[in-house]
Amino acid sequence: MENSPDLHPDDVAALRAELIAVRAKGTQIEAELAVAKARASEDLAVIARQKLRIEKLERQLYGAKAERHARLIDQMEFQLAELEMAATEDELAAEMAVAATVNVAGFTRSQPVKKPFPEHLPRERVVVPGPVSCQCCGGDRLRKLGEDVTETLEVIPRQWKVIQTVREKFTCRDCERISQAPAPFHAIPRGWAGPNLLAMILFDKFGQHLPLNRQVERFEREGVPLSLSTVADSIGACCAVLDPILKRIEAHTFAAERVHGDDTTVPVVAAGKTDIARSWVYVRDDRPFGGMAAPSAMFYYSRDRAGEHSQAHLAGYSGILQADAYGGYTKLYLPDRRPGPITEAACWVHARRPFYAMADLEANARRRAQGKKPAVISPIALEMVQRIDALFNIERDINGQSAEVRKAVRQERSKPLVLELEAWLKVQRGKLSRNDDLAKAFDYLLKRWPAFTLFLDDGRVCLSNNAAERALRGIALGRKSWLFAGSDRGGQRAAAMYSLIVSAKMNRVDPQAWLADVLHRIAGYPAHRIDELLPWNWKSASPAARIRAA
Repeated sequence: MENSPDLHPDDVAALRAELIAVRAKGTQIEAELAVAKARASEDLAVIARQKLRIEKLERQLYGAKAERHARLIDQMEFQLAELEMAATEDELAAEMAVAATVNVAGFTRSQPVKKPFPEHLPRERVVVPGPVSCQCCGGDRLRKLGEDVTETLEVIPRQWKVIQTVREKFTCRDCERISQAPAPFHAIPRGWAGPNLLAMILFDKFGQHLPLNRQVERFEREGVPLSLSTVADSIGACCAVLDPILKRIEAHTFAAERVHGDDTTVPVVAAGKTDIARSWVYVRDDRPFGGMAAPSAMFYYSRDRAGEHSQAHLAGYSGILQADAYGGYTKLYLPDRRPGPITEAACWVHARRPFYAMADLEANARRRAQGKKPAVISPIALEMVQRIDALFNIERDINGQSAEVRKAVRQERSKPLVLELEAWLKVQRGKLSRNDDLAKAFDYLLKRWPAFTLFLDDGRVCLSNNAAERALRGIALGRKSWLFAGSDRGGQRAAAMYSLIVSAKMNRVDPQAWLADVLHRIAGYPAHRIDELLPWNWKSASPAARIRAA
């Protein structure tokens, strides 16, 4: 362009200046767009953060509004994490874009308030040397005024070590006999692994759902090659060592006046396929009616869902069983049963589900947003959900009160609603054919009406079986990681470890710290004092061993 005979040097300079101005304008526009994008990302993150906070506060104040509430909070937390990451990326991109121009104001995110780091964590001071002379006048007569401290959370990579236990031998010069201290107790035979390593393997496998082959691969990357068979052998040994604790938890669970029962599927390897086995859980939790006994959970495994399994689990139990309408429980409710009858307490959440599905306004809103045809909302189902929710609203006011107080409040406030509901149910049922979905949902209630209304006369009974469903939640999550159980023995070992880990969590105890301490002490612990090692009796000096309730 500069060599063109038609352009004057002044024209070239003008064009060059104009090009520079256009580029600067483009840079400014890019910076403004980057800042606008960062502001939009920040707004989305703030909105998500506030929505999550509102949901958690409402749950604390009023309880779960629907049975999917816990999953909704998990989903909102996942979305918030994604939005926070996107907002940070856009903020840094905006800073880089603004640095290239002088005409665009920068943007800084309003970061959420960070909680202080726990006091029990050790502090390491890294002191940055101060100046030796004044940065203004150059004088060296400086005096310390104070200091600014910035705390950064850091983690030390897992450290492995081999502990050598040395037992010195001495010989007697008089009788020539050899004397030596007795060998210390080990958590497992041959003692190749310490209690902390064993507890980590157990908790990662059964508490964090990390299969052994993945653990072994990580060990090798960290420079500690261990064979899969060796690690698997330690699991079996630990189950045998911890069996006395398991038996105490089983006895404690079935000493309850009321237990929750439920089951879920567990795929298990079969010949050329996988069978669908079952994992059963029975939960003792007296806290809703002010009971002082510690909560606990007992898991079992079976190859199928035959009723004989639940009857064997509860063979020595008599009391109240809060569960769904599984047919295998029927023989347990016979009046001439030995050692005594079990009273059936039905779950209102199970009864509510089909009505909620037919009156799911949120699902219809999602279908409309996706351009799909909304499902027909049943006004009868919607009214049924509202009537059941009214009963749960009363329960939230008396949760944790004594059984006597709960019964009195239910007689005063819940019983009139239940009587009115029964009459309304019979009227609505008479208008429906037997093949109607609403009719089937009504029949589920009416055929078991004494079990559903037992809570009116017994303050120990809850309206829902959520305690058992919460205990099974870990298995539902774990199925996505371990896919299937390797054998029936593997399913039984898993049930034993779930009993230990879930019971520890229910008592707000860190399962890994508890398991490590128990494995360290149990080999030499007196049998008559074994109850001291149960999660609700266990004590640890470390504040990190106590965890918050889920």
